[in-house]
Amino acid sequence: MPCHPERSGAAAQSKDPYLLRKCVVLFFFVCATIIAPAQSRIDCASMPSKLLHRDVPYCVLIPQSYDSAKTTKFPVLYFLHGLGDNQQSLVNMGAWNLISDLRAQNKIGDFLIATPAGWATFYINSADGKTRYSDFFLDEFIPFIEHKYRARTDRSGRAISGISMGGYGAFRFAFANPQKFSAVSAESAALFSDSPKILDQGMQSGAPRARLLGSVFGSPIDAAHWRANDPFELAKQNAAGISRLAIYFNCGQQDGYGFDEGAAALDKQLTAAKIPHTFRLYPGEHSLQYFLTHIGEVMEFHSREFAKHPAATGAASSK
Repeated sequence: MPCHPERSGAAAQSKDPYLLRKCVVLFFFVCATIIAPAQSRIDCASMPSKLLHRDVPYCVLIPQSYDSAKTTKFPVLYFLHGLGDNQQSLVNMGAWNLISDLRAQNKIGDFLIATPAGWATFYINSADGKTRYSDFFLDEFIPFIEHKYRARTDRSGRAISGISMGGYGAFRFAFANPQKFSAVSAESAALFSDSPKILDQGMQSGAPRARLLGSVFGSPIDAAHWRANDPFELAKQNAAGISRLAIYFNCGQQDGYGFDEGAAALDKQLTAAKIPHTFRLYPGEHSLQYFLTHIGEVMEFHSREFAKHPAATGAASSK
């Protein structure tokens, strides 16, 4: 389920080529920021959380027009990273350069991208109640972003996306709170179509998908807690509200965690419920290469959706 399975084992050592690439990307990003401060930039800091009892790091990717359009309020795409990554995921992966290129080519408009640290929480409140990440995100993080930055506060100016664990989180937030978001997307979302009982058996056998769930969902899995957060269950319960969402997701046909099966199951369920959505199943694995290949589709999707519903006054233009 990690976004970068190649980083496990020996690849996690100091000679890891991914780590070298990460350092090179960060080096050139810093140099570009110093040389051309008027260009698009990234603002990374941390905010205190009373609900999590700790500071939470975050990054916001800011388009060039933000500094010149002093009275404009911008749409916000909340982007949730995958397991094993952090709030700097879009920079670390090299996706920031791709997003900048899309803007330069006028393929996407201007909107903020806010990425909070999610650790291994699956972006939900843990079964034991000790980690209230969902409450933090909805009650602290979104209000913080909308207060600190010139961000739109209407539903049409707010969307959510994620990869892997973050894709699960994006679906869970949007399906549980369709009144708060206008659009949701995901790449290689960690969607589990198996029952908690089957997943428990997987944990006992050491299956890679299942053994990552115990700290969040309980071991054995708390069935009631699982259902309360399951995107499949939420899609049934909130079908009317979800039908108002713009929905896009994709997955690799060779996903090593079997998330292609979960994505296909969600596609089937939404289709049966006549909930409009777009689903793409592409060749590829659960990998950085797959994510980067299709990140442009995600950004163009959200840009189009933001453009359909501009704010009444002072809204940033989206292509």
